[in-house]
Amino acid sequence: MKLILPLFLLLSLFINAQNNYPQDYFSNPLDIPLILSGTFAELRSNHFHSGLDIKTQQRRGLKVKASASGFVSRIKVSHYGYGKALYITHPNGYTTVYAHLQKFAPEIEAYVKKHQYEKESYEVEMFPVAESLPVIKDSIVAYSGNSGGSGGPHLHYEIRDKEERPINPMLFGIDIPDSSNPIVKSIYAYPLDDKSFVNKKNTKHKLRLIPLKNGDYAVKSIEAIGNIGFGIETIDRQDLAANSNGVYNIQTFINGSRNFELDFKRFSFDETKHLNQLIDYEHYATKKQRIQKLFRINNPLSIFKSTLNDGFIAIEDSTYSVYKVRVADYKNNESWVTINIKGTKNSISKPEKPKITPYFIKADQTTNLKEGNFSVDFYKDTFYEDFYIDFKVKNDTLTLHKNVMAAKKNFIISYDVSNYSNEDKNKLYMARLIGYNNYPAYTFTKRKENILTASTKTLGTYTLATDTLKPTILAINFKKGQWLSKYRYLKVKIDDEGSGISNYRATINGKWILMAYDYKTKTLTHDFNDGIITDTKNNLKVIVTDNVGNNSTFETLFYRK
Repeated sequence: MKLILPLFLLLSLFINAQNNYPQDYFSNPLDIPLILSGTFAELRSNHFHSGLDIKTQQRRGLKVKASASGFVSRIKVSHYGYGKALYITHPNGYTTVYAHLQKFAPEIEAYVKKHQYEKESYEVEMFPVAESLPVIKDSIVAYSGNSGGSGGPHLHYEIRDKEERPINPMLFGIDIPDSSNPIVKSIYAYPLDDKSFVNKKNTKHKLRLIPLKNGDYAVKSIEAIGNIGFGIETIDRQDLAANSNGVYNIQTFINGSRNFELDFKRFSFDETKHLNQLIDYEHYATKKQRIQKLFRINNPLSIFKSTLNDGFIAIEDSTYSVYKVRVADYKNNESWVTINIKGTKNSISKPEKPKITPYFIKADQTTNLKEGNFSVDFYKDTFYEDFYIDFKVKNDTLTLHKNVMAAKKNFIISYDVSNYSNEDKNKLYMARLIGYNNYPAYTFTKRKENILTASTKTLGTYTLATDTLKPTILAINFKKGQWLSKYRYLKVKIDDEGSGISNYRATINGKWILMAYDYKTKTLTHDFNDGIITDTKNNLKVIVTDNVGNNSTFETLFYRK
């Protein structure tokens, strides 16, 4: 009882912490019940999820309403990322964001298309003044869709503060039914230096997790010595949805005293990249499982709260300790994990020797590696920690370690193409070899005279690739010479098997037309309701260019009254 009482006192303070965010100010942006496919601060690839992903019943075109009165302060249309996104700033200083939209409300849609036609670009970003597009609460501002990097129809919804920091919308009274406890999928132990051991191992290893009848978990007792830490793989599920979502809070306690906390309430976009240091990056890169480290090493994330010794646990000989982990969702449904630790020198064994290579990266220094035609520049603070790097060059292929070290910022790979003919130089690009088949995935490449450069944050194997293939262009819903008077849309499929699509341009009778690009379906779509096409006989011309400059031209005639 002496151990448990302080825990409940701490939890009482946590649960009853004052919520300073306005309640009942923001309303449901949809006319359907809120069911989530993604929660706030959920762990995603290279970033935290910045809002709520609201299910739209697998449909597009649901009415999206302004959560509160205000004005449209930003509109962005892009092929990737948020796709079609709308930002509304409110009198209380907060901004709501609505993304992956199918289209905007008529007045906003007209405003956007005017700018698209003026710039002759599908991708645009606008910052209307306050008087241009005012909105009132619950008015229709858009329709839900699947644009950009969306994996299926849904509405991405955010609330940001004056500093553009996303905040969990549930803090504003957005209610999501959730009556189940978080699920703990696995627990790992981490000896944190070469003098520390857990169960006679000096390397990370998985512990035996034992589910209990009350919904909590125990772990088979361990023996340890030195500085150790733990990692957890955990998810949460809301009512009416089977999705594996993120949790809201994680706390750890050693012998009744809190020593670590992760609070997923708010973060900034500048820091979201540090998620890769929060998780066990090597484990994710190799096994696609995200283990959250319950200790802190060289990580500036603001979500760390009340950390004692950065979550490190010092275990001495002839001691007994109890380590507890509390995982909670927003509704304070909780799951506990208990680990009994026996401190003993008997757990010591010979530590594994790290792989030593001729090349060593010091995180606080700039490093240049060069061999053959390849040169790699790592700038200061590219990585979080020092390590021996595997660096090898064979012909036109560079082995640059394995993708097991998280990078804070990009490094530069350069290749001297002096030995290539001028014709060949224009078709070369840098590619990362991925998958079992070593598929050459295009890495953004520039050329200045005889030097190719690629900027990336991902270690791995890179090669010099050649693309001599032109993009392909194919009409989808019409044929040459066809009458399209009753058609609403004109659709064309574009693709490129080499370096990938860089840009496209479409005209009818020499006049630029707006064609929306969906990279997921490789489709260009023109809406005849734009009113651009007024002639009966129409010559469609589509030019598509890939990332090394190969281009294709598609021309055909169609008729319309």
